[in-house]
Amino acid sequence: MYAFHAEVAELTLPAGHPFPISKYERLRDAVRSGLPAVRLVAAAAASDGELALAHEPAWIGAVVGGTTTAAQQREIGFPWSERLVQRARHSVGATIRAARTALVGFGGEGSEGVAANLGGGTHHACAHKGSGYCVFNDVAVAARLMQAEHHRRHAGRGHVHGLRVLVIDLDVHQGNGTASIFADDPSVFTLSLHGAKNFPLRKATSDLDVELPDGCGDTEYLQALDGALARAFDAMADAPPGLAFYLAGADAHEDDRLGRLKLGCAGLAERDRRVFAALGARRIPVALTMAGGYGRDIAVTVAIQQRTLAIALDAWRAWSAGPLQPRMRAAGHAPAPSAPPARG
Repeated sequence: MYAFHAEVAELTLPAGHPFPISKYERLRDAVRSGLPAVRLVAAAAASDGELALAHEPAWIGAVVGGTTTAAQQREIGFPWSERLVQRARHSVGATIRAARTALVGFGGEGSEGVAANLGGGTHHACAHKGSGYCVFNDVAVAARLMQAEHHRRHAGRGHVHGLRVLVIDLDVHQGNGTASIFADDPSVFTLSLHGAKNFPLRKATSDLDVELPDGCGDTEYLQALDGALARAFDAMADAPPGLAFYLAGADAHEDDRLGRLKLGCAGLAERDRRVFAALGARRIPVALTMAGGYGRDIAVTVAIQQRTLAIALDAWRAWSAGPLQPRMRAAGHAPAPSAPPARG
């Protein structure tokens, strides 16, 4: 399995900054030593043209040109620097590469089915601004680029159905930027399972929002997840997705500084297995991003993310072995009898 990273553009933050920037390097080192079957590749930077598939030119120009205002920088949570620009570009590039590899393969080798970005999941970035530690929206850019490339590959072959995309956002914070970018786009279905009272204060409207109370634990969470996945696939039954993005936030963990939910490590691992099983059973390629993780002990966050990648590796092996392998069937999800009310 291929995993792409943006560590060619390392970001240095001011002393005392609350964002755990070291988690990316530590995760890469953990994968290199603990998951040797995962092939690590440094990603190229996204171009201005690629970013413009999901972002307004004025916002791209302000970020690249260093003219973002103090208020805009406060909303993002990072001071502007050339390294920040390069880091944001490479992070988007890593999700682009993961999506392309999952969908059509790496270097002409054929569809991998599952590929990952060791960062990404910057889902608070809107078309016209950044927010919540997110400069550009990597999933939105990659989704639209994959749709464009799909159309180009199939042009001239008669009637071409567009590539429909499913975004499964399980970061503890609502994917408001992604929801707003795709609000009027029926070709992308956005699902967000998140803390009801957590950031952002003003939520956008996803195609399916499932809001969870503070203190939600493993059992309640997994019930809600099963119900949400069943509803999403039912909603897309007439035009099933040809590509999925999975934002596997570690910030739903019980010891996360910003999470407010109470999932244990076992619950998060089961969450990941159910998502990959649901996608694998339907032969839907998936690009995995790590999204948020702000554990009081950063080593715990890294261990959770490494476990997510190990489960993704199992899903990749099952995909490579052929459709509907017994391992994936055994791990499949069963729709819950009920789930928290959804909006949208």
